[in-house]
Amino acid sequence: MTGTGALVLGIETSCDDTAAAVVDGGSEVLSSVVSSQVDLHAIYGGVVPELAGRAHLELLTPVIKEALGRAGRTGSDLHAVAATMGPGLIGSLLVGVSEAKALALAWELPFVGVNHLEGHLFAALLEHRAIEWPVAVLLVSGGHTLLVSMEGPGRYRLLGQTLDDAAGEAFDKVARFLGLGYPGGPAIERAASGGDPAAFAFPRAMLGEGLDFSFSGLKTAVVHAVRRHPEASDRDVAASFQRAVVDVLVAKASKAAVAVGARGVCLAGGVAANGVLRQALAEACAPLGLPAYLPSLATCTDNAAMIAAAGWWQLEQVGPTPLDAGADPNLRLPLLT
Repeated sequence: MTGTGALVLGIETSCDDTAAAVVDGGSEVLSSVVSSQVDLHAIYGGVVPELAGRAHLELLTPVIKEALGRAGRTGSDLHAVAATMGPGLIGSLLVGVSEAKALALAWELPFVGVNHLEGHLFAALLEHRAIEWPVAVLLVSGGHTLLVSMEGPGRYRLLGQTLDDAAGEAFDKVARFLGLGYPGGPAIERAASGGDPAAFAFPRAMLGEGLDFSFSGLKTAVVHAVRRHPEASDRDVAASFQRAVVDVLVAKASKAAVAVGARGVCLAGGVAANGVLRQALAEACAPLGLPAYLPSLATCTDNAAMIAAAGWWQLEQVGPTPLDAGADPNLRLPLLT
């Protein structure tokens, strides 16, 4: 993907991050602004949808203004406005979609509705422009755990997915149970850094059974282990839990890459920021002779640069989205048939 001078304003409000970015030609990030609501939701131990929606209402316009200012652009310089249409929290999605449509009308620009999951797939293209297709993508976040064969932009085949909890959701629930704080992923990783990953032999569910995942049993195993061993340190429990999750994710990603003849393995989503996962995936790819495309920490979490990149591609290949198209909290990734 190379810049073509087509400037896209991206807007992302699918959950609890209010984000806007200006991207040139789907690849050159001129600005990317993210306003986090972590402190707002931390006291509740998770995202409160009503609070998230209200916060987006207050934050989005200033965030967009800042993104345009950092890029040195105005609405008259843009070629399109893209926004996440789903999946996500419906109240949060509606804030971003409504503002994007309003700006598109005011500036007489095309509006592009973007699938949030597809945005995560495009995040890698912002930093790795020489990717050879196909690549196996491990998309791991608080709401999703997917294995996808990406045969090119817009060409996806689902290889596997979680049958219950997403990996990020399991991190949040275990962190909450251990009293480590929110968000769970960083909290578990911090605690695990001083623990023994072999202290507990937690299950690796479905490790040799296809490419689907299951993490609910692992979460339950952690609860039972702590109740049986109340003297156990949180560090050891966190390290053992984290290693169990990483082992399954990396084993299945490697298996998927071999199965589809991938030219590389790409990590995406919020859990892609986990250092143990990043190192383990890179080490697993080395003997396979495959590059591991690891996104920067800034592009792992929800951001609008990936939405602008996906929006640019969609505008070029498919065209604009009708203004009567609505947000969809259950929107699925478009797959090849």
